[in-house]
Amino acid sequence: MSVKITAAKTAGFCFGVARAVDCVERLIESGKKVCTFGPLIHNPGFIKHLEEKGVFAANGVDEIPDGATVVIRAHGIMRETEAEIRKKAAAVEDGTCPFVKKIHRIVDEQSASCGAVIIAGDPVHPEVLGIKSYSHAPVFVIRSAEELKKLAQEHPELTEKPVCLVSQTTFSADEFKICEKFAKKLYTNPKIFDTICNATALRQEEAAALSAKNDIMIVIGGKNSSNTQKLFALCSRHCPTYLIEGVTELSEIKLSDAHSIGVTAGASTPSGTIKEVLTTMAEITENISTVAETAGQAEATVESGDLSFEQALEESLNSMNNDQKVVGTVMRIAPNEIQVDIGRKQTGYVPIDEYSADPTADPSKELKVGDQLNLIIMKTNDAEGTIMLSKRRYDAIRYWDTIVEANKEGTILEGNVVEVISKGLIVFVNGIRIFVPASHSTVPKDGRLEDMLNKTVNLTIIDVDKRRHRAVGSIREAMKSVRKEAQNKFWSEVQEGEKFTGVVKSLTDYGAFVELAPGVDGMIHRSELSWKRIKHPSEVVNIGDTVDVYVKALDHEKKKISLGYKKIEDNPWEILRRDYPVGSKIKVKIVRMTTFGAFAEIFPKMEGLIHISQISNERIEKPQDVLSIGDEVEVLITDIDFDKKRISLSIKALLPTPEKPEKKAAPVDDAPAVLSIDDMIAQAKAEEASKADAE
Repeated sequence: MSVKITAAKTAGFCFGVARAVDCVERLIESGKKVCTFGPLIHNPGFIKHLEEKGVFAANGVDEIPDGATVVIRAHGIMRETEAEIRKKAAAVEDGTCPFVKKIHRIVDEQSASCGAVIIAGDPVHPEVLGIKSYSHAPVFVIRSAEELKKLAQEHPELTEKPVCLVSQTTFSADEFKICEKFAKKLYTNPKIFDTICNATALRQEEAAALSAKNDIMIVIGGKNSSNTQKLFALCSRHCPTYLIEGVTELSEIKLSDAHSIGVTAGASTPSGTIKEVLTTMAEITENISTVAETAGQAEATVESGDLSFEQALEESLNSMNNDQKVVGTVMRIAPNEIQVDIGRKQTGYVPIDEYSADPTADPSKELKVGDQLNLIIMKTNDAEGTIMLSKRRYDAIRYWDTIVEANKEGTILEGNVVEVISKGLIVFVNGIRIFVPASHSTVPKDGRLEDMLNKTVNLTIIDVDKRRHRAVGSIREAMKSVRKEAQNKFWSEVQEGEKFTGVVKSLTDYGAFVELAPGVDGMIHRSELSWKRIKHPSEVVNIGDTVDVYVKALDHEKKKISLGYKKIEDNPWEILRRDYPVGSKIKVKIVRMTTFGAFAEIFPKMEGLIHISQISNERIEKPQDVLSIGDEVEVLITDIDFDKKRISLSIKALLPTPEKPEKKAAPVDDAPAVLSIDDMIAQAKAEEASKADAE
């Protein structure tokens, strides 16, 4: 019976682990006394291998040997612990995976303005403990989407605050997508960062695909490794799966019962262990019709296949002497070569493919006869009297040092995207091929890397392999550096009252966020969007709109900006002051009635009161006796109180004054007698005397 064995291409050391391991091996080779803080990786066999080479694993700061160089593991450590280590150790090499460092930076920056940080991951995992230490806000760790829902129920106060959601690099990609959906529903404007390592996602996808089409799966890796355990759980859904740490455990598995076997390995599994397992499996199954693809290293593989150039370059670096560097004068430019004069008897020529590492370069457009080129002698043919030279290799050697220096200093470089490969981009920087992983390209997961082709980009160098002359770059990190620089410049110069033209980036119930500069947002409160009352900012602006704003208030400590948007000339009261002064005769529309008068609309959202006494010349009981809602009438503006926001209107003031009827004088005989004070006293006395007589 034939048995087919297929090993995952993404099995083995991930980029971060390979980087940490290379760091330790380099220190060992240089004769340093090496100490790792905690086990370098979750693989007992490899840790034992390091111990045999004299590498000591310290579990506490007090255990660090005197004079030792401490290597911080790929998982990273707590910020406080790192500070203690740097005080104690003779030297420190930071082996923290760049993807983990990125999470540290996100949490450090975002937590300053967030109500809480939520981490999707294992609460006791060293990586998660390290991430937590960088937060300035309360931190909550959740293992699943269900725990995220439970967190919202237990802490309802957080649902109204901005929260930051990140993930452990090895968290399940599928589970995080569910968490992301819940977070958007549960929290107000959450800031979500998918920080799952690209290599982890690829590894999980390939493992799932392999387990779905094989009879059994073998997962190689440390049994206490988080990403290995996730691979085991993922594969177990599809077929019987076995987790082994090394070749000795194969004897416990009945491989002969399977027609096809899939093999994958965790990020902490050395390639040597994988090869040993594959070889032993082949022997066990008698190596019949066995197909075993060599395990690759997902993010550690920098090139897509141009290894002949790298090997030739390495050879030239090892064997080159000053006699091999020459200056050639261009004599002729042919379709397949460039003829040059290097001052020797032999005819010099540069093959077209040795002119530049940039496939888009065209010597017929870039050169002319008489130009001088710096070249390296590749081959001399005395029989034919020719010398083959290379400008491409000279450039690569010349500019390599700038790449190494840029990695140390964090310098931002400029290059052209010349190739798209399965895991990222190839960018040329001064003739050097720089690999940019897809996760560092700024292209969304559902986006097209092909859209970056032929674009000029800025990038930083995040890793360098000096032995192989390979480099890894990040467009995203460069963009963050540029954004940080722009932010610092902005905050050092911005002033209250300053005007900006910005773009609306997001909307919430309470306002609109506007980008004023790269990475700098300000908020227009809902009340500042319009002079009239609105229920939601979308009534005035939409995402993507360009708006003119001014700075109302600044909080330098919290990096918050309050923006003004309403223009004073649009203030309805200013319009009233300008266009409708007291004494103006205007036509208005009756919109409301009260017992004391009628309210009339002067223009939209601006109303004045016609008091009941100002409706008619005649006395009326109620406004409805004369007016109805919807009536249009002419009024006079009699008074405006801008402080109390009151406008008095009058219909009566425009009505003709009624004529008063003349009063007729009463006949003299009928006119009442007018008595003096003395007469009235005398009359009163007479009345009193008459009463007395009667009695």
